[in-house]
Amino acid sequence: MRTTIFSSLALVGALASVSTAHGDHEEYGQIPIVSGPSEVTNLFERPILEKDTYVPSFAGISTFAHLPYRQCWEEGSADDYDIAVIGAPYDIGVTFRTGARFGPSAIREGSKRIKGYNMEVGINPFRSWASMVDCGDVPFEPFSSEHAMKQIEEYTKYLLLRPPQIGESESKPPRLITLGGDHTILLPVLRSMRAAYNKPVQVIHFDSHVDTWAPEIYNVKSQQSKYNHGNPLYHAAKEGLVANGTSMHVGIRSSLYDEDDLARDIALGFNIIKANDIFKLGVDGIVERMHEILGPADDSLVYLSIDIDVIDPSMAPATGTPETGGFLTREMRYILRGLKDYNLVGMDVVEVAPAYDTQAQLTSFLAADLIYEVMSMMVKSGEQ
Repeated sequence: MRTTIFSSLALVGALASVSTAHGDHEEYGQIPIVSGPSEVTNLFERPILEKDTYVPSFAGISTFAHLPYRQCWEEGSADDYDIAVIGAPYDIGVTFRTGARFGPSAIREGSKRIKGYNMEVGINPFRSWASMVDCGDVPFEPFSSEHAMKQIEEYTKYLLLRPPQIGESESKPPRLITLGGDHTILLPVLRSMRAAYNKPVQVIHFDSHVDTWAPEIYNVKSQQSKYNHGNPLYHAAKEGLVANGTSMHVGIRSSLYDEDDLARDIALGFNIIKANDIFKLGVDGIVERMHEILGPADDSLVYLSIDIDVIDPSMAPATGTPETGGFLTREMRYILRGLKDYNLVGMDVVEVAPAYDTQAQLTSFLAADLIYEVMSMMVKSGEQ
């Protein structure tokens, strides 16, 4: 008992000593906060890390091609970017296989291996005048197609209708790259483009299907079914969002609902380059035909919409409505590069449904590579 009492008294005395000597921090191992260099780091023996070390392509958080992530829709977030990448994981408009909602994450994952310098275009888009960011995915409610499309439109407009940046006398929209999602997302994006540029854009639609089927062609009755991935360009043409006569479909080869489908499509103002035209025209001939339809490159406003099913399913199996007899990946990349002299204001890659991909992620890699080609051309044209 006596030992316990003495121990308690000793503890009280020690605490009292600490209290009275609190003004002298260094006696008890504490270092006062002062301005200037500090020795705290040495006390903990933390290593000095190397700067600018090599990071393997498979590491890191999956933004597109390791671009910096920015919360572009947060209040106060800086708008000083030239190219914005967004995801639209919407797939409630599909008519066959679902799964394109996972497209944005799969494309970002497939983009990890993209290197910098594009030897065909002659530029490294990641070390250039252009500031590029990945804004993440558009938030929306995936239960009502009309409401979700309105949300995608509003969030896209928010990016495009930014205020003038430092050194600009008027607002200039950034170039927009959208990762789909099914092809329904093209309609809200084109509505945003129309608002940003105050005129219709020239749409080059790479697809195996024309995507201009009117709702009555499907014999659908409900308002909820009015918008789907088979008719974004029908609505876009009706709403005056696309340039009549200088917009086109490239790679068409699917069966049609009836023999009048193509006539109805042409009446909406579209030109058609079929996949089988490659046998007669070759890739250079297809590029020439695209130039003829577009007209002069000066003052052009071109939007590229790429449904991954434009590629033959032997090379891009991960899609909801595959059609055999499509372009090869090499042909597609060559055709895209033929547009290098045009003002490419935006693009999307849609209908990537990774659940149907091979274990080698072929479709995701391809989608990322097609975006890289267009991104390189966007930056190259901006140098001039």
